[in-house]
Amino acid sequence: MDVFSLNSLLLKTGIFHLTVGHLVMWAIGFLFIYLGIKKDFEPLLLVPIGFGIFIVNLPLTPLADKGDLIWIFYHYGLEWEVIPPLIFMGVGALTDFGPLIANPKTLLLGAAAQFGVYVTFFGAIALGFTVKEAASIGIIGGADGPTCIYLTAKLAPRLLGANAIAAYSYMAMVPLIQPPIMRLLTSKKERQIVMKQLRPVSKLEKILFPMIATLVICLLVPDSAPLMAMLMLGNLFRECGVVQRLSHAAQNELLNIVTIFLGIAVGTTMKAETFLNPQPIFIFILGLIAFSFSTMGGLLLAKFFNLFLKDKINPLIGSAGVSAVPMAARVTQRVGQQENPRNFLLMHAMGPNVAGVIGTATAAGMFLAFLK
Repeated sequence: MDVFSLNSLLLKTGIFHLTVGHLVMWAIGFLFIYLGIKKDFEPLLLVPIGFGIFIVNLPLTPLADKGDLIWIFYHYGLEWEVIPPLIFMGVGALTDFGPLIANPKTLLLGAAAQFGVYVTFFGAIALGFTVKEAASIGIIGGADGPTCIYLTAKLAPRLLGANAIAAYSYMAMVPLIQPPIMRLLTSKKERQIVMKQLRPVSKLEKILFPMIATLVICLLVPDSAPLMAMLMLGNLFRECGVVQRLSHAAQNELLNIVTIFLGIAVGTTMKAETFLNPQPIFIFILGLIAFSFSTMGGLLLAKFFNLFLKDKINPLIGSAGVSAVPMAARVTQRVGQQENPRNFLLMHAMGPNVAGVIGTATAAGMFLAFLK
C-alpha cells in the first residue's frame, strides 16, 4: 500500500476529524453519565442521554443522519410524538392519585407551580425568542421532560435538543436546586409543621378519577388530550384491578423500552456544531429561572393558604408542585425530616406532585391552542 492510499484510508477514520467541540461534548456526555451513576440523579434518563451525547459526537459515525439508526428513534419517536404519550401512560400506571383525591386543595398548589412557565415565557420573548420558541422554553419550568418534548416538537422543533436536555437536567437536579429555595422562603417553624393523616380513598373514587379528569380537562383544553388521555388510561389500568398484565406492562416493559429510545434520541440531538453556541446557554439559564419560579409559586401559595386555614399546610409540599414525580415529593420529605424527624410529608407532597403533571400538560395544551 503506497503512502497516498494510506493517507486516504486514515482520512476516512474519525480521528482526523476530531475538533475541540467534539471533546467538549464528550465531557458533557461523561458528566451526565457520572451524575446518573455516582450521584443517582435520574440514572434511567441521564445514562442513555449521556451516552447519546457521546456517540453523536464521534466524527463520521452513521448514527444520527437521515435514515440512520438513531435518526429512526428520533424521527418516529420524537418528531412523530409517539414517545411522550407512551411515557405518560407508564407514569399514569405508576401514579397513585389518592393523595390528590384526599386533599383536593393540593391541585391548586400544582397549578401555582406553573408560575415559572409563564414568567419564563415572557422572559424568553424579551430576549428575542419567537412566541412559539418562548412557549417551548417556558414549559421547562414544569420539570416534565415528555411534555417539554411534545410541545417543542410542535412549536419549535429546532430547539428540541436544547429544551429536552434542559428539562431532563433540571428534573435530575431537583435535590440540588429546590432545598435552598425551600429554606429561603420558609421559616424553621413552618418547615416543622406536622400535617394530619390523609383520609382513606375508596377504590370507586380512584376508578372514577381518571375518567372524570379526562372528561373535564380534555373538554376545557382539547390540545392536552394526547398526553392527558394516556396518563389517565395508564392510571385506570392501575386502579381498576382487572387488567394487571396491562398495568404491569405499562409500568415496566413499555416504559423501560421507550425510556431507552427517548434517552438516546435526546442525547443525539446535541451535536457540537449545533449545541455549542449562545442560544442553548440562554435556554439553560431560562430553564433554571423557570424551574426556580415554579418551585417558589407552589411554596408561596401554600403559605398564603395558611393565613386562612385552621389546619395548617406545611408549605414545603408546595415545592412538590413541579412535575418531577416522585423526586420532588421525596425532596420535600427529606427537607421536612431534617427540621422535624417525626414529620412524614411524602404522601402529602404526592398530591401537588401529581397535580403538577396535570398542570404542566394543561399549560402545554393551552400554548398549543393559542399558538399552533
